[in-house]
Amino acid sequence: MPDPIRILIVDDHAVVRKGLAMVLRLEPGLEVVGEAENGRAGLEMARQLNPDIALVDLVMPEMNGQEMALRLRKSDPSIKIMMLTGTEMDERVVDLVAAGIEGYVTKNIEPGELVRAIHAVAHGEAYLHPYVMKKVLERMQPHHTPHVTLTPREMEILELMATPNTYKQIARQLSVSEETIRSHAKSILEKMSQPNRAQAVLAAMKLGLIELRDS
Repeated sequence: MPDPIRILIVDDHAVVRKGLAMVLRLEPGLEVVGEAENGRAGLEMARQLNPDIALVDLVMPEMNGQEMALRLRKSDPSIKIMMLTGTEMDERVVDLVAAGIEGYVTKNIEPGELVRAIHAVAHGEAYLHPYVMKKVLERMQPHHTPHVTLTPREMEILELMATPNTYKQIARQLSVSEETIRSHAKSILEKMSQPNRAQAVLAAMKLGLIELRDS
């Protein structure tokens, strides 16, 4: 049986923090290893506990989520970061996504969807709302990118990578195995010289290879 995904929750609102912890502790395969009430405490706890994922509120006292996330990314890039916000969009999230932060969810997300997002991020995927992708794309400065040649199947999968769907959901949609999708995704990332799914999608949109899709 695989090891559980170890999660650190960082949120200054005790009700939100405790609620998230309660929901996640009910899920098999997930383990809440710590809770922190601000970014400074969260950063220290992350360094001590070395979780797989830090679920970080964007707006907090002492040290906000943006600063914590950027510091944690610099000091320990192995810890994946999911930003948690109370609004659909915050301009700071644009900078965080561009910096390679793996996930972005709002506080009104359904528990089941949050669990799916955590699993996706833990397995190397990005979980970003298409609206965020669009805003990041608008902020990106034009730059020269080498021509990329993808197979028709890779193009099809790349388009689906621009949706919130996980690789498992994409596999189900295309009636193939999840491993097949991951293999194609790996090839796409290598051909596009991108480190992760989110950056590959952004680069593809910038090149005009794909357009933003909602589902």
